[in-house]
Amino acid sequence: MLAYECYKPSEDRKLDTDTCAKIVLRNKHLGIEEYKFLFHTIVSSGLGEGTYVPRNIISGQEDSPTLKDSITEMDDIIFDSLDKLFAKTGISPSEIDILVVNVALFSPAPSLSARVVHHYKMRSDIKTFNLSGMGCSASIISIDLVQNLFKSYKNAFAIVVSTESIGPNWYGGKQRSMMLSNCLFRSGGCSMLFTNRSSLKHQAMFRLKHLVRTHLGSNDEAYGCCMRVEDDLGYKGVLLNRNIRKSAAQALAVNLRVLVPKILPLSELLRYIYVSHLQKRSKSTSLQEMGAGLNLKTGVDHFCIHPGGRAIIDDVGKSLGLSDCDLEPSRMALHRFGNTSTAGIWYALAYLEAKQRLKKDLKWHETFQETQDIGPAITIPSVKVQAVVNKTPVTKSGQIWVMNRAVRDLLKLYEPSVGPVLILLELEWCWAFVVDVLCGTNPPPRQT
Repeated sequence: MLAYECYKPSEDRKLDTDTCAKIVLRNKHLGIEEYKFLFHTIVSSGLGEGTYVPRNIISGQEDSPTLKDSITEMDDIIFDSLDKLFAKTGISPSEIDILVVNVALFSPAPSLSARVVHHYKMRSDIKTFNLSGMGCSASIISIDLVQNLFKSYKNAFAIVVSTESIGPNWYGGKQRSMMLSNCLFRSGGCSMLFTNRSSLKHQAMFRLKHLVRTHLGSNDEAYGCCMRVEDDLGYKGVLLNRNIRKSAAQALAVNLRVLVPKILPLSELLRYIYVSHLQKRSKSTSLQEMGAGLNLKTGVDHFCIHPGGRAIIDDVGKSLGLSDCDLEPSRMALHRFGNTSTAGIWYALAYLEAKQRLKKDLKWHETFQETQDIGPAITIPSVKVQAVVNKTPVTKSGQIWVMNRAVRDLLKLYEPSVGPVLILLELEWCWAFVVDVLCGTNPPPRQT
């Protein structure tokens, strides 16, 4: 990978507490119980007040999105990130041989990949692919596609564009399992440039080492855990049911059985086998007490877990034995930008870059717990790449984290509890405001 560029929306699209309250109050189908559910979900989600949504939601048009709104949303993300990527690398659009665009919930005609080719006047022999319905896994799935295409096309440049369409998929009903997506998903995107030219290997940021994909689409629970459906009132949205965490955990376990032997040193694998054997002979001692769990840090230096929600990150961290420092990039990506679907792990990587943690030959591993494929069930891709730069300064990719003083303060001192506490204080006032509006009383004065 030569470079990548994360998209940072404009400030007029920021979803602070006041704007969030206005959007919630516009939904006339909600009652007291639904407001309580929303309050609890938002407080525990791990999102801060710096996330972004499309303009049609800010302006109150979420119930009647137009095709123009949807296309404008995609154009802003795709062309802004690509313009910066081309400027950063000096690569011309006419040099691109392969283009992969993935957006799960929006598939216009002509396709978004065709729209990119038309906008940049790319070559007529470019190989284009437009992936839809692939959910939060689509970015790594696209990289897998590029990796396989590179076997046939030598000395090629490939671009992957990963984003999600939020505007036309905002849910306006009252079904709780469908209201979750409004609380978690936010605007974001990323463009990446790859090559298999050996002459450019010294300019690369990362080298792909291993990529493993696991698909549980044959399982009924996994297949139906995340789907775009229509409720009883006719409102369309993304349904997230209770099986999603169970199905994702199963997929992660299957995925790691294949990935672990590829990334861990032989000494760690032998240690695990030996201690596991001793545990079977000692009935009084548990596997955990003997320290038989695999130590992934012997083969992995950084983890970019999909920032789908605070519970997702915590569950993966606990199951893999990761520290707060290991989970920090994903927690901060969630707090600052929300669940940006397929682009989420790139915001986490940009955080690592901004804090200058990436050094030459470090092994970086992206593991997804609840990266759901919307439609074809749970897909868990994992990829291991190796940093090949001598040192990593704060490039333009990392600068999405150092734009203002507040974000710089977060970079200097990370405290996992700070974000949720601040959100809780803000939403206590927000909830009181909602209740008073519904009851016809005056809202309490807001405290700073």
